[in-house]
Amino acid sequence: MSVSGFSAPWWFLLLLVLAALVGGYVLALRSRRKRIMRFTNLELLERVAPRSQGRVRHVPAALLAVSLLLLTFALAGPTAEEKVPRNRATVMLVIDVSLSMEATDVKPTRLRAAQDAARSFAQNLTPGVNLGLISFAGTATVLVAPTTEREGVIHAIENLKLAQSTATGEGIFAAIQAIESFSAVVGGAEGPPPARIVLMTDGKQTVPQDEYAPRGAFTAAGVAKQKNIPVTTISFGTSYGSVDIEGKQVPVEVDDASMREIARLSGGDFYKAATAEELKKVYDDLGEQIGYEIKEVDASRPWVALGTIVLIGAAVSSLLIGQRLP
Repeated sequence: MSVSGFSAPWWFLLLLVLAALVGGYVLALRSRRKRIMRFTNLELLERVAPRSQGRVRHVPAALLAVSLLLLTFALAGPTAEEKVPRNRATVMLVIDVSLSMEATDVKPTRLRAAQDAARSFAQNLTPGVNLGLISFAGTATVLVAPTTEREGVIHAIENLKLAQSTATGEGIFAAIQAIESFSAVVGGAEGPPPARIVLMTDGKQTVPQDEYAPRGAFTAAGVAKQKNIPVTTISFGTSYGSVDIEGKQVPVEVDDASMREIARLSGGDFYKAATAEELKKVYDDLGEQIGYEIKEVDASRPWVALGTIVLIGAAVSSLLIGQRLP
C-alpha cells in the first residue's frame, strides 16, 4: 500500500481527538486504580471483584484506537502513483527507407530488422494510442494517417520499399503536418492530444545537405519544438556498414551526432541501436513510455478495509474478554 500524497490532509486533525481518547482511557485506568486502593478490606475485595485479566483487557481498546487511526488515514485521501494506459495520444512513426537500409551489418538487413521491430512496436502499443506511419528517402510519404487500427500500419511496415537519397527534414515536416491535421479533427474541448514523432534512420541527411536549410532536419526539429511535438530519434546501424552500388562497396556509417542533435532541438530523446535486439529493446521501451502514463489515483480503499477489519476485531475481542462492547 504505497502512498505518494493525500488529497484531504486536514482529516489528520482527527488524530487530536484520537489522542484525547487515548489520554482519557489512561486517566480512567489510573482513577479506577486509586478507587480500588481505597478499599481497605482486601480479603472482601478479592472475593467480590472479578479476577484481573492483566494486559489482555487492554486489547479491545488498543484495536479500537488502531482502527480509528487507519480510518483517519483513509479519510485523508491517500493517493498512489499508478501506470495507466493512455487513451489520448498521437505517435507518428517515421522510418528511413534510403538505399543504405540495404546494408547487412544488421542481420538480415537493416531494413528487415527495422520492419520486424516496428511491427512489434505497432502490435504491442496501447490500443488507445493513435499511430501513423511515414517513410522517407528523397521525399516523404504518409503511408498511414494516425489511427487506433493497427492492421493498416503493420501492412504498410511490411511493404516498405527502398529509394534513393535521405531527406530527414522532409520526414519530420510530414509527420508534423499529419499530427496537426489529425489534431484539428479530434482535438475537441480538451485540446489536441499529446503527440510525439519517433524517427528511425541509419544515415546522414543528403537532401538538402545543409541540415539548417529551410527544409533541413535541424530546422524541422526546431519547428517540432515550437509546436510541442518532441522527436525521439533512433540511430540504427553500425560504423562499418556498407552497400553494393554498381559493383562497389559504399560505406554507410550511421550519423549519431545528427540524431542526437535532432532530439535535443526538439525536446525529445536519443537512442542508439546497433543490432536487431537493441532496436527491439528501444521500441519496447518507447512502447512503455508512450503507451502509458503515471497518474495519481485514490488509494484509500485498502486503508478503509483494514480499518474496518481491525474495528471488527476490537468488537469481537471486547465481547470475548469483557463480555461487552468497548
